[in-house]
Amino acid sequence: MTDSDRKSSMSSRVSMEQALSSMPPSAASPWPVFWVASVAVFLVSMDGTMLFAAFSALRAGFPLATAADLSWVLNAYTVAYAAMLIPSGGLADKHGHKQVFLVGVALFLAASVACGLAVNVEGLVAARVLQAIGAALLTPASLSLVLATFPTNKRAVAVSLWGAVGGLAAAVGPSLGAFVIASLGWQWAFYLNVPLGILAIWRGATLLTEAKQSTPGRPLDLVGMGLLIVGIGALALSIVQAESPAWSRHELLAAAGIGLACVVGFVAWARSTTAPLVDLGLFRNATYRYVNLATLSFGIAFSMMFFAFFFYMKSIWHYSLPLAGLAMAPGPLLVIPVAAVSGRIASRHGHRPLLVVGGLIYAASALWFLLVPGTEPAYLTDWLPGMLLSGLGVGMVLPSLSGAAVSHLPSGHYAVGAAINQAIRQIGSVMGVALTVLLLGSPGLQRADFNAVYLCHMSLALLTAALCLPVNTSSVAIAKAHASDCA
Repeated sequence: MTDSDRKSSMSSRVSMEQALSSMPPSAASPWPVFWVASVAVFLVSMDGTMLFAAFSALRAGFPLATAADLSWVLNAYTVAYAAMLIPSGGLADKHGHKQVFLVGVALFLAASVACGLAVNVEGLVAARVLQAIGAALLTPASLSLVLATFPTNKRAVAVSLWGAVGGLAAAVGPSLGAFVIASLGWQWAFYLNVPLGILAIWRGATLLTEAKQSTPGRPLDLVGMGLLIVGIGALALSIVQAESPAWSRHELLAAAGIGLACVVGFVAWARSTTAPLVDLGLFRNATYRYVNLATLSFGIAFSMMFFAFFFYMKSIWHYSLPLAGLAMAPGPLLVIPVAAVSGRIASRHGHRPLLVVGGLIYAASALWFLLVPGTEPAYLTDWLPGMLLSGLGVGMVLPSLSGAAVSHLPSGHYAVGAAINQAIRQIGSVMGVALTVLLLGSPGLQRADFNAVYLCHMSLALLTAALCLPVNTSSVAIAKAHASDCA
């Protein structure tokens, strides 16, 4: 090697080292950002279902409270979370994804501690509302950070795994909650959030970078935000209280009417104002429209399967809650590896094949549960195959819905566009829980009582597959969407 070659090689090496040293931490590898964002989403998703195992412990801890009072520990969180998701997405797009994410994690963490320290039900419910607001702030901001960090050709894999983390956390919440509450008390269902929450704030403050906002001078749509909070909150309230003796039919209809009126008012406002919270032009894209409709149907089906499982295990096979949670584990454990493979497929061929085939597999799992399990426990032969089918279907569909929903979004609408999809999924979840309770809430359940649930589950899974037929997230379609956005 000549002296000139050595000098050229050394110069190239120095230039490369200087370039690498000037890169932000996330530029070398986006995965640390992904894990910070996923830790927070894992906490939110797990917390949403963990307390289903805590109802008996809460009754013992607050003996003067009625069952209706304690139901608000769950319902207040559900209503506030659903109501705040879309406004939180607007805040993240306006004020920065990193800033809103860190504020959301901090609020969620502080509220978790307040929940554990609550000395009465009123204080616990108030802390749960704050916890839900923190969860709503961090969820769309988390996905936006992932989208902004990964290059376009890697986003399908990243978003699939992000969605899988949330699905896995929601599924393991009841079994983990049963173990923690039985061992340490109901307060630790909340204190469990503290170490992971602190880790997310510490690492997030150093690792996350604030992407340049495409609309820095855009005013915040306070009118639209208020209409959406009241509208979605009132609709969610009318659903979760549908079977509550504390609410009359007239009160529920009034709540639903107020909710619908506010949602219609929001649409009218968004069409007339110059800077709406939600750009209704997002729905002109057929993929975004159909994916959100499919998210609603799949959200209902997922919740129905989830809760019917525990009803069946406890009422028909007489499993304890911890044993039922353990019996459910094989399905959720499939979600992460299936989502990883699905993301790679989606990056090459788009999300439609995964959504359609996954919806059909999920329908097949409902057919299995309808026809095979009987009154005598036979887990390995009668239940496990259906769980594996459902895990495969969920792993293909749930993350792919999140990925397809954000695939065409312009960068300035990452958070609010993702929040719309998450809010629709949350409303679907609320509807699924209410429908399952309506069908299975009576005492003395028999095996035949579950047939209607499985038929609904199967029909909704087939509807999800049908709604996903027009979805187009091929690389060509996404490139055209981003080109039109830039133009």
